[in-house]
Amino acid sequence: MSIDQKPLDVQWLWDFMALADHQHFSRAADARYIAQPALSRHIRALEEWADVVLVDRNSHPVALTDAGHEFLHHTRAIVAHLEAARIKARAAHDQSNARLRFASTHSLSLSFFPGWLSRLESRLRLGQIQTLSDSYDDCEELMLQRKVQFLLCYGHAAVATKLDESAYPMHSLGKDELVPVCAPKAKGQAIYRIDGSDLVPLLEYSDSSMLGRILARTHQGKVRSIRAPTSVVFSAHNAYLLKTLALEGRGVAWLPRSLIEGELTLGQLVPATRAVHDWSEIEIRLYRQKAEMSPLAEKVWSAVQE
Repeated sequence: MSIDQKPLDVQWLWDFMALADHQHFSRAADARYIAQPALSRHIRALEEWADVVLVDRNSHPVALTDAGHEFLHHTRAIVAHLEAARIKARAAHDQSNARLRFASTHSLSLSFFPGWLSRLESRLRLGQIQTLSDSYDDCEELMLQRKVQFLLCYGHAAVATKLDESAYPMHSLGKDELVPVCAPKAKGQAIYRIDGSDLVPLLEYSDSSMLGRILARTHQGKVRSIRAPTSVVFSAHNAYLLKTLALEGRGVAWLPRSLIEGELTLGQLVPATRAVHDWSEIEIRLYRQKAEMSPLAEKVWSAVQE
């Protein structure tokens, strides 16, 4: 076996430094709280690993060889670096645990999360917060890999997810609804109508979008109400992007009411149907990790449930 392949126990380095400091096997063993024969075996194993004699056992007190002195110099530096690495790693771990980490789907990160967070901060001192905004699939993966403590997303009883199947704790924060909207004509009427007879361009959600999955399931029994012929002209997982395209008059998109409340009030977007049953109710959900989290994260979860 080559030197590079020989296993090295870090404890041997500590034993070697103790022997260099005390110059006596018994006193070094006492300092290391191990038996003298064990310390002797460790020093021998270290010499075998280094492939050189480090200790002159014929001298009294015990002395290091020239190779031993050179090795000791580097050993102290290595151990110091390891200790510093341990301290810094622990500090990074503590800081990471102290920081709240949320994953949020794009639309909720823009429409719901800021106001909800402000209300939460009025009750708790939250400190540093990290928010990762992405598609539902990517946010779900962040949860499964324990890279975030919470996931804010839309959900529906008809659409099961990996988090539901794995019994991740979930709390409902409220309701929203998907409204089919488009830009208006000059007189405020919808450019396109899904309950009409003219061709309607659709702005659709991609497969990675939870809103798209919800629509696919909840509209299975409602397709009859979309009497107009349709053609998909654009697809994206980001509801905000679909909103922008709808504002430009490019088609009809089912958008969360919370995301378009202002545009509906100003008449910049209008419903593309008179039938309210074409709207889909959705749930705003907060998932948490199954395992115990940091004390601050647990306080957040308790506050959410109150």
